[in-house]
Amino acid sequence: MKGKLLSFNLSLLALLVSASVYAQSISGVVTSEDGPLPGATVQIKGTNTGTSTDFDGNFTIAANDGDVLVFSFVGFTTQEITVSGQDQITVSLAADNELEEVVVTGYGSQNEKEITSAVVQVTAEEFNKGPINQASQLLQGKVAGLSVYNKGGNPNSPATIRLRGLSTVGANVSPLVVVDGVVGASLDNVDPNDIESINVLKDGSAAAIYGSRGSSGVIIVTTKGGKSGELSLTYNGQLSSSSILNRIDIMDREEFIAAGGSDLGADTDWTEAVTRNAISQIHNIAASGGFNNTTFRISANIREKEGIVINTGFEQFNSRANISTRALNDKLKVDFNASFTQRQSSFGNPLVLKYATLFNPTAPIYTAGSPFFPGDSGDVIGGYFETFGLFDSFNPVSIAEQHEQTGERMELNYNLSLGYDLTDYLDIQFRAARQTSKNNNRNYIPVTALQGGNALSPTRRGLAEFEDNRFEFSLYEIFATYNLDSDGFNMNITGGYSYQEDNFRNRGFGLGDFPDDSMDFSYNIDASQDLNNAGFITANSYRGPNNKIIAFFGRANVVIDDAIYVNASVRREGSTKLGEGNKWGTFPAFGIGADLNNYLGTDFDQLKIRVGYGETGSLPGPTGLSQIVYNFGYDSGGSGNTSQARAANPDLKWESKAETNLGIDFSSGKFTGALDLYTRDISDFILETRVDVATYGFDRRFENSGKINTQGLELNLGYEVSDSYQTNVNLSTYKTTLEEYVLENGDITANLGSPGQNATNMVLIRPGEAIGQIWAPRFESVNADGSPKFADINNDGNLTTSQDKWNDEDADFETAGNGIPTLELGWSNNVSFGNWSVNAFFRGAFGHSLVNTFRAFYEPRLASQSSYNFVNTSLAEPTLTVAQFSSLYVEKADFLKLDNLTVAYNFDMNEGSFIQAAQLSANIQNAFVITNYTGIDPEPALVDGGNIVASGPVSGGNVLAPGIDRRTNYFTARTITLGLNINF
Repeated sequence: MKGKLLSFNLSLLALLVSASVYAQSISGVVTSEDGPLPGATVQIKGTNTGTSTDFDGNFTIAANDGDVLVFSFVGFTTQEITVSGQDQITVSLAADNELEEVVVTGYGSQNEKEITSAVVQVTAEEFNKGPINQASQLLQGKVAGLSVYNKGGNPNSPATIRLRGLSTVGANVSPLVVVDGVVGASLDNVDPNDIESINVLKDGSAAAIYGSRGSSGVIIVTTKGGKSGELSLTYNGQLSSSSILNRIDIMDREEFIAAGGSDLGADTDWTEAVTRNAISQIHNIAASGGFNNTTFRISANIREKEGIVINTGFEQFNSRANISTRALNDKLKVDFNASFTQRQSSFGNPLVLKYATLFNPTAPIYTAGSPFFPGDSGDVIGGYFETFGLFDSFNPVSIAEQHEQTGERMELNYNLSLGYDLTDYLDIQFRAARQTSKNNNRNYIPVTALQGGNALSPTRRGLAEFEDNRFEFSLYEIFATYNLDSDGFNMNITGGYSYQEDNFRNRGFGLGDFPDDSMDFSYNIDASQDLNNAGFITANSYRGPNNKIIAFFGRANVVIDDAIYVNASVRREGSTKLGEGNKWGTFPAFGIGADLNNYLGTDFDQLKIRVGYGETGSLPGPTGLSQIVYNFGYDSGGSGNTSQARAANPDLKWESKAETNLGIDFSSGKFTGALDLYTRDISDFILETRVDVATYGFDRRFENSGKINTQGLELNLGYEVSDSYQTNVNLSTYKTTLEEYVLENGDITANLGSPGQNATNMVLIRPGEAIGQIWAPRFESVNADGSPKFADINNDGNLTTSQDKWNDEDADFETAGNGIPTLELGWSNNVSFGNWSVNAFFRGAFGHSLVNTFRAFYEPRLASQSSYNFVNTSLAEPTLTVAQFSSLYVEKADFLKLDNLTVAYNFDMNEGSFIQAAQLSANIQNAFVITNYTGIDPEPALVDGGNIVASGPVSGGNVLAPGIDRRTNYFTARTITLGLNINF
């Protein structure tokens, strides 16, 4: 009996010991110096068993004696503890001050020191401050080589964005935007308050992984996500006031009469009459948090932006939701992002700015009391004073107040990303994204409007126009990544497949002949008498075939001895825009970098040299580039008709871009810097050109038309003067040359326009010459008869200055300037003292010229224009009475401006208070500008918007014609803003 009892006790003891070995439960808490760490990972080393800490940093895990628990959290040093019988463990993780900065690149990320390409990261702390209405403004002047210009202050005009100058002459001239991994997204859909960081891939070796979409560079946007822990609320509010900063120098009443102008009895400042002090506001609220393995961030934003020109501006609502969760022992990661944008815009009529300069300053605004309009005779034109019978002369206030040009845009974006760790070294990701955009535009001109409304006509008065369009985009991608990590050798390999499809369609119609001005008949179009005569109705519609791009891609990143970095990638891409023989293009890239400190032992903290080479392709926007295109229509009787719109070109092939970049990154103590040199060749760029009808059946088709070379230099320098003062400056310069062109003798473009100068073109396009050259006779003085005297440039004794002789051997034309800057500058200064902080950002561009078209038309004292106002700048020639384009109207437009000045105060908050942090700020945009340019805005005009007349633009979007300051550019504004940020 005793033996059995002993045996039983020994068995029980063994069982208890076994239980203690195999079923030990361990609890504890993970903290940092700031308190508990929610979401920290606790894992048994060498296994897939693990857990995460809760809101208070607590965890529970089953582990055996001898197991090693690994405690980790992003941004903190990993700690390991061996289990040896304890059931409670408290761990305090230290911040990893040597944590290498991770930079998001194409289809992955890299440690900053391992990058061999020209890549720049801009974080939220470095963004431009103040009332930012477009995400692109966050980067203005912050990245060497990235040009962001919004000429004038039109709140509805998108910024012009160029990376390293002109990358193509087609539609794909702006960098590709990637938002949270979704290729082809729009910056307009991302609220600036939702952005965590922006990475700019500048050179070909970095962008080649994106193929044709990345031919103009890549901007990668990472939006803010949630963090594990208690619910966090943030509020960001701004109230702004904007006023006109600069205006055209024109004659006032006394000067106008003294110059022989017609006196109509009043004294009107038309610029003041069509502008205002504009009030705007922004309100953004966001909620973020997390529980278990799921984090989220939800935000909403309302913007009400008034333009300084009356009846211009917009109201916009944005919302965004980012949700991320992990499952299956953190092997599976699911990310879902969605955003919605609704925007209602009042565009105004751009002709308002032209007529505010041109209209007689002695004319009254309204007919009331005017001797020219007795009684109520002015009612037919809405009570506005008009100068009947004059060519191109209309009351700007009448246009601003009566014309309604509005639009509504709605955009929905959503994407899903699934990632799964197949092993410790291999993971796979799948992404699906969709974007839908709808635009509805309306233009209504009442029967009382003289300009565009035919107010004096007995029939067909008033006009209503409608247009709606829809854009749809889908993206599906799958790729796998393999990581190999061994002593002295690390390798990361990525391979995948991408499919994207987009479609655009639109339709519109216009009609008029409304009975009266009792209502807005755009909402009651059945009152139009044009419905009784279908020949007066204008209608159009378009739907092209879906554009599809299929691609296979791969990349390898190798690190040797933590000092040699090698990157290589290739993308094989096919597009439905090209014919069967040329559908596919192959775009390789290669880069190598070396940490010279590892081998030379210099005094630098960092000294890395890198070189990269990459090829990308590009295609213009229109569908069916290589195919025959037809127009289909119907006449007033309802009979259908077909006409050819473009000839086929089955030999059309990809534009190709080859770029080589040499860079060096360096730092020493408080000094940091980066220098990049690059050269880029764009071959076989595509243009729609005129061809022989007898050969091709039509006079236009797309052709590979030439070659462009760009060479440039970029420099970025930063210095920490003290703990409270940091400064950073970036410089960039480049030159673009047209090396080959389909027209061997070149061409001249950028029509000056009406009145009287429709035959005048201003920008030279010639093989062997720089892009952007403004081509004109050289002005010397004024002849006795009031005509301009030009220089005999070639000294042959004859003056040849007529426009049709611009390319003759004996022509007296020369380069009067270039529309592209030779140097661009951004200079940031950050100062902090106590709870105060000051940020001053200066921006400048130098070496570019602008054609001041206001001066070209309205500065000569033409006798026939005695009823129009005159431009009266310091450059005016008072005796000049003949208008002919020349170097007289080409001005140097160098400028330096205090672009952004912010003063902020951070309030001290008691620990545990409901409000965790609060900041009050004051900001001024366009504080001052230093320039000799006499026009409205010295900012470069990288794209010619075209000469706009009543019916719309004659030409526009011409990237080969920079440097034209048109008469319809919006007035610039100075904006003062008060801001309040609160974290709950």
